[in-house]
Amino acid sequence: MREAESLELFPAPDRGDAPRHESGPNSPLAARMRPRRLDEVVGQEHLLGPDGALRALAESAKLPSLVLWGPPGCGKTTIARLLATAGPAPAAGFVHFSAVTAGVKEVREVAERARRDAAGGGRTLLFLDEIHRFNRAQQDVLLPHVEAGVITLVGATTENPSFEVNGALLSRCRVFTLRALDEASLRTIVRAALADRERGLGTAGVGLTSAAEDAIVGFADGDARRALGILEAASALHAGGPGTEIGIDAVRDALGSRVLLHDRDRDAHYDLASALIKSLRASDPDAALYYLARLLEAGDDPLFVARRLVVFASEDIGNAEPAALPLATSAFLAVERIGMPEGRIPLAQTVTFLACAAKSNASYLGIERASQAVQSHGSLPVPLHLRNAPTALLRELGHGRGYVYPHDAPDRFVARANLPEALSGERFYEPIASGAEAPIAERLAGWRKQREG
Repeated sequence: MREAESLELFPAPDRGDAPRHESGPNSPLAARMRPRRLDEVVGQEHLLGPDGALRALAESAKLPSLVLWGPPGCGKTTIARLLATAGPAPAAGFVHFSAVTAGVKEVREVAERARRDAAGGGRTLLFLDEIHRFNRAQQDVLLPHVEAGVITLVGATTENPSFEVNGALLSRCRVFTLRALDEASLRTIVRAALADRERGLGTAGVGLTSAAEDAIVGFADGDARRALGILEAASALHAGGPGTEIGIDAVRDALGSRVLLHDRDRDAHYDLASALIKSLRASDPDAALYYLARLLEAGDDPLFVARRLVVFASEDIGNAEPAALPLATSAFLAVERIGMPEGRIPLAQTVTFLACAAKSNASYLGIERASQAVQSHGSLPVPLHLRNAPTALLRELGHGRGYVYPHDAPDRFVARANLPEALSGERFYEPIASGAEAPIAERLAGWRKQREG
């Protein structure tokens, strides 16, 4: 098992300690400051607090298989390691796989070893990082071992597991959503690293100015690993001795020129993001490209920009140019796959397309109006002809009665009201005569005229 031997397969240590992958004095600060107990994990109190569901499972006699879903640097790997030794029955073995490098062969070898341990009453916890990168066939290999309880699977992903994890495997796992760390949590982590004399920077005896702390927290963007990386780099560049404070200049030097473009409250970040969106809305590709470049040169996460473009494509363009949303989504995937600096090219293509596309916010306004109607009227009964009728009893109660399949009707249209009676005549979607939405508006006007008689 030459390849798998490098994948951290080892017996669990004494209860209360993390699995044996200890960091040394030369390890990055983020590795040295990794929590050693669940109580030390910061920022996931909704899961690990006294009433948290994940804490309850961790302290139970048998941990189920589960998926940890959350953004980078929120604690997925740390929590997985700690779960191996939590509770009254620590795992007999802990295996850490990265789905990027591991394959079917390694999974089968670990499963065989886990089966032998299980025969002796042991439990193996398999931590599969980036589980979304395992294809369906690879995920299928895990299924029988998880189903039989030979392996307790803990998968970690930054992607929605509903789309990225095999349905059969996902149905055998509990899904827990981790949150990006808020500013208070990041400040707690940064201050702890500064004070910790054993694992952190405490022996240096230096502090941190409020401006420097604000900059670190702002640029970390919810990522503890990033925050500690910036702190460590700034500390190395700080020339002062004990009793001095790491200042904003050291943080700027650690980040290159990026901090110069964002102020301590990150107002500039939000101003630039706002300027980009408003330039797109104003159909000004030159201004949009300029503010895109400002954001990227300032070190903003390109995926943050890509996400905003996806939202803009639906909110401000919609059906006026149906190609906008697929292009923006493709740009997001491209940036995610290829990273920077090349990722700026698909972002630029998308920005210029969106700026020059016909605009419509009709779909956005439509869902806003529909949501207001739901909030105002509550759960109105669905008209009988639209209800599902899978059983004889429901059909006897009138479910589905009078429904006409539109494809069997002339012009594939049935002139019948489908909203609840209390909302009769309401119009949520009002397409405009812009771009590809113009023929939609014309077609819909004809249908509504027939439907309303």
